[in-house]
Amino acid sequence: MIAAFSVTPLGIGEDVGEAVAAAVRVVRASGLPNRTDAMFTSIEGEWDEVMPVIRAAIEAVKAHSNRVSTVIKIDDRAGVTDGLTAKVASVERHLANG
Repeated sequence: MIAAFSVTPLGIGEDVGEAVAAAVRVVRASGLPNRTDAMFTSIEGEWDEVMPVIRAAIEAVKAHSNRVSTVIKIDDRAGVTDGLTAKVASVERHLANG
């Protein structure tokens, strides 16, 4: 499965980079395939691998704020591995072919 999620601390002002970095550190330390962009961090693995990482990322942000907002989108597709790369490669192939 691929889970795209964002964890936003509330009540600490506009600059949330330090708190978000704490969450991304947790994801990267997990060893699971992941990718971070301006809006979400995506992580790939089995349900029982991914969900504890997301929970730990939320807890890391809570160290900076008593209140957080979390958005999670999950693509749970049996038999698919390397989806983070394969999905983007498919779109790039279609773009290259016009």
